Amino acid sequence: MSGGMTRRGMIGGSGAAMLSARSATGQARAMVAPERKIPIYGHRGASALRPEHTLASYAKAIEDGADFIEPDLCATKDGHLIIRHENNIVETTDVAAHPAFAGRKTGKVVDGETQVGWFTEDFTLAELKTLRAKERLGEIRTANAAMDGWFDLVTWEEMIDFCAAESLARGRTIGLVPEIKHSTYFASIGLPMEDRFLDTLGRHWQTRTRPLVIQSFEIANLKYIRQKLGRPSNVQLMQLTEGIDDRPADVAKAGGALTYNQMMKPEGLADIAHYADILAPDTRSIIPLGPDKRLGPVSPVTADAHKAGLLVQPWTFRPENTFLAADFQNADGPNARNPAGSVAEIKTYLAAGIDGFFTDDPAIGRAAIGRPPEL
Repeated sequence: MSGGMTRRGMIGGSGAAMLSARSATGQARAMVAPERKIPIYGHRGASALRPEHTLASYAKAIEDGADFIEPDLCATKDGHLIIRHENNIVETTDVAAHPAFAGRKTGKVVDGETQVGWFTEDFTLAELKTLRAKERLGEIRTANAAMDGWFDLVTWEEMIDFCAAESLARGRTIGLVPEIKHSTYFASIGLPMEDRFLDTLGRHWQTRTRPLVIQSFEIANLKYIRQKLGRPSNVQLMQLTEGIDDRPADVAKAGGALTYNQMMKPEGLADIAHYADILAPDTRSIIPLGPDKRLGPVSPVTADAHKAGLLVQPWTFRPENTFLAADFQNADGPNARNPAGSVAEIKTYLAAGIDGFFTDDPAIGRAAIGRPPEL
């Protein structure tokens, strides 16, 4: 998912009850109904416990019960798809420690945001393979930061085969939920991603036959993928949104006015349902925080999305106090892990009607659901 702290399957439940946060918390104490399938998406793997987007993170997510694992896809200079949170790799690799690449540090405008750093599109895959992964939230996830330099960067196709191998070794189905990052930007510099991505799908058993959920914060690329793929039984499309008045990058590029907030109104949801299967808003669009940082009343977006025929699967539940609503924090400090608080928060959202969710810690998500993964 995009945007640092803010941004950044299959059978869902019914519409959301219009509950206050406190009454939702009370209802959430009951175990989720057995017939309700709630997929857990390992957000960049188990990124609360291992550096994100590494095979170690994905392996931990699978071990801890994730139904899907999430790779974010960016393009390299020579047209490969590399897995990184953003194309700016200054925070997630050791590129700054490589003197040979010092001259490639630069400033760019990506999706309207001015950035300085090193960018995947300025490196060949072979060059990126000389780098090592780094923890993005090192001050919070110090145990992950201790693993800086341990792990390689991973390509999309390596990820596909890894997921297939894990599925076979563990005897259960594990899906992939790739996010296509900065689609309009990459197209503008001569590295369009969609056809490269689609070309990989038919070459791999995993993506031909196992669950695949394709996500984007943009609209045009999802419509294009729907047109090209049709509706194969193993594939769903997921429209990412968040509760802000920013426009998707493709809308902004085309001079349109549509914002993410407008997309989550009934008319916008009806439009999304023509090309996508799942709405994936940020968690606070579903139950907003009040001025005291405690959960307020449930918003209508979940019920409205269900009426439009969409599943609702938000991002992202994180187990540290600093990311939890004040209702669920404990006294151990902002950076402390708080599994009990995270379980309680997830259960509150389940009671509000969500159909699945992204989490940085799939074991906590599994505890919130209260049952093991299905084969």
